[in-house]
Amino acid sequence: MADAATIEGHCLCRAVRITISHPKHHVEICHCDMCRRWGGAFYPALTGESFAIAGEDAVTTFQSSSWAERAFCGTCGSNLWYKFLPTGNRSFVAGLFDGAETLGIEKEIFVDEKARWTDLAGDHPRQTGAEVIAEAREAGFEFD
Repeated sequence: MADAATIEGHCLCRAVRITISHPKHHVEICHCDMCRRWGGAFYPALTGESFAIAGEDAVTTFQSSSWAERAFCGTCGSNLWYKFLPTGNRSFVAGLFDGAETLGIEKEIFVDEKARWTDLAGDHPRQTGAEVIAEAREAGFEFD
C-alpha cells in the first residue's frame, strides 16, 4: 500500500466496492460518541484524492446529525463511510480496504469521549471534541 495509486475495498458481502485514488498513508481515528455507537469502538477514517463506488444500489444512508451522513451496506450491514454534509467530503472505514492494516495513525479526535479500552499507542496528535469543533468553526463551519 505504501505508494499505491489506488486502494480497493469492499463490504462483507461484496455488494459494495470502493476504490480510492491516491489514498492517504494514514488513518484518522474518531472517538466521538456517535462513531463509537456506529462502529463499536472508534471510526478509523481513510481518505484520498477521489473515489469510485460500485454497487451503490446496496447502500443505505442515515443522516446522524445536521452535518453528517453515515452509510452502510443494506445487504450485509457493513459500515462504509462518513460524509461531512457542509463540504460533501467522505471518509471511508479503513477496515474495508486490503492493505490498510499497514497504515499508521495521523491523529485521534474527540479523545475526551473515548472508551478507556480503546487506548491506542503511538506519538500522534490527540484532540478533544472542543478543539475539533473550534478548529472547524475557525474554518467557517457552524454546528447546532
